[in-house]
Amino acid sequence: MMKIVLASGSPRRKELLSQAGIEFVVDPADIDEVTEETLPAKVVENLSRQKALAVAKKHQGETVLAADTVVAFDDKILGKPKDEEDAFRMLTELSGRAHQVYTGVTIVEANGEVKTFSECTEVTMYENSSEAIRSYIASKEPMDKAGAYGIQGLGAVLIKGIEGDYNNVVGLPLAKVYRVLYNL
Repeated sequence: MMKIVLASGSPRRKELLSQAGIEFVVDPADIDEVTEETLPAKVVENLSRQKALAVAKKHQGETVLAADTVVAFDDKILGKPKDEEDAFRMLTELSGRAHQVYTGVTIVEANGEVKTFSECTEVTMYENSSEAIRSYIASKEPMDKAGAYGIQGLGAVLIKGIEGDYNNVVGLPLAKVYRVLYNL
């Protein structure tokens, strides 16, 4: 198996790669995350590509993996909440409704070939009371998460169901990444 360079400091992405037995070193991309794209799939593809190419410059001849994940509701991207009221606004907006989680992935192979793709998973939340939302926010978990929730943590109790790849919601469509990395 090849060893890759993960252009991300995300603990969730590290856990997922370890789960799949993929050997990696971490070298987070240090870029301004700016894109002119507006459609969520194109935004994450563009940002993952920028990250991968920036890190690949420092790791010539190595395979680099970068990803970017966003939560979108009605094609509007919901970032990380600015504060607890912003988290409450987002979670109230998502309550009882479906939204999409997009992850863009770029792999720069050791030979310089660049592969970029995205995955979309639809997530439906239960109708959550203001009290349930405030209780979740009090845990502080939503404060560093796009869309103000983490499906792999306490936020799981807010989720009614998903259609698509669970790991994509966590932050990396692991099965697809594995298949692209190893040409399966």
